[in-house]
Amino acid sequence: MLRIRNLSTSVDGKPILRGLELDVCAGEVHAIMGPNGSGKSTFAQVLAGRDTYYVVADELSFQGRDLRQMPPEIRAREGIFLAFQYPVEIPGVSNLYFLRAAVNAVRAHRGLPELDAVDFMSRARDEAKSLGMDDAMLKRSLNEGFSGGEKKRNEILQMKLLEPRLAILDESDSGLDIDALRIVADGINTMRSVDRAIIVVTHYQRLLNYVVPDRVHVLIGGRIIRSGSKELAMELEEKGYGWLEEQAAAEGSEYKPGAKRKRDSAQPREKPQPSRKVS
Repeated sequence: MLRIRNLSTSVDGKPILRGLELDVCAGEVHAIMGPNGSGKSTFAQVLAGRDTYYVVADELSFQGRDLRQMPPEIRAREGIFLAFQYPVEIPGVSNLYFLRAAVNAVRAHRGLPELDAVDFMSRARDEAKSLGMDDAMLKRSLNEGFSGGEKKRNEILQMKLLEPRLAILDESDSGLDIDALRIVADGINTMRSVDRAIIVVTHYQRLLNYVVPDRVHVLIGGRIIRSGSKELAMELEEKGYGWLEEQAAAEGSEYKPGAKRKRDSAQPREKPQPSRKVS
């Protein structure tokens, strides 16, 4: 489903991701772990199409299509969803209106009829209830006045309603107490499917106690330094990241952070596009 070969990114000449390689198949859950500043959120944002980054890759494809040729709104309609680490507040736009507009934009792109207000409200209420959200939260402005946990649950609600093919969750567990963590994890687990892939970006292992990944990848210094099973996450919980940071530093001599790569004309920079999930 997702194929990445030699992905490198930079901002203002400063390298962030360096030669990243990853394959994610339908039906799989992958966890991206790493210390602060390792490039985890950059990786998530690059997949969603944020235009801040200079992107070079031998291959960056989703379901056989070149992501570099797809602006963020098309990526969203094609089924790529990003749950933000810091969801923004949008005063004056009701949560319910935003959700329905997003869902119907995806349905239209897939050749499906729009959901009318009654049908959508019924479905939204059911999904919201499963996440401990009441009708009042659906009618409020998008994320306005929401607590951190409410914002994270609202992101999971968006995912459940949009039914993406590839869901990328950027630290959806940060700032959650144990009860909220379980609710969010249950919401993620209900989305596991043979035709859907999920990438969970997290700093800590605790979310992975509830959302068990098929593969765990450790990102340090913009590179995947090690991959393994759930046991790797447990090892990190016990040992921390220091031992892998030492390994990354030892291997880093072959990289020259200040060097500029020559960009092949067949591998264009991401073109500036509005950073939106769905238009």
